[in-house]
Amino acid sequence: MGFSDRFEQTEPSRADVDALPGPTVLEFGAPWCGYCQSAAPLIASAFATYPHVRHLKVEDGKGQPLGRSFRVKLWPTLIFLAHGEERERLVRPTDQVAIERALAHIATDELDSTAIRASE
Repeated sequence: MGFSDRFEQTEPSRADVDALPGPTVLEFGAPWCGYCQSAAPLIASAFATYPHVRHLKVEDGKGQPLGRSFRVKLWPTLIFLAHGEERERLVRPTDQVAIERALAHIATDELDSTAIRASE
């Protein structure tokens, strides 16, 4: 779990993504994309505080089903999920603080869910 600097070898299916437990960030982009390369250090720094959040880098492109199912149009697009549900989205992020805020949001959702399950 945690930050990944490599694109997934195989794109996960939408059903697999929807079934992911806990907090997850999907990062859609391409290794040759200049915007993606510029955002990479910001994303890596933001994840340093959230090593328990799963990070999946998905190489996107024309006709890729996962990116189309999330209606990705620009790279990088970060989709912040809690238990498979989209909670936030950042497109072409240029602000590390915005990434950290979104990470905190899904990490807090995870803590809230854990506390609710423990009290039942």
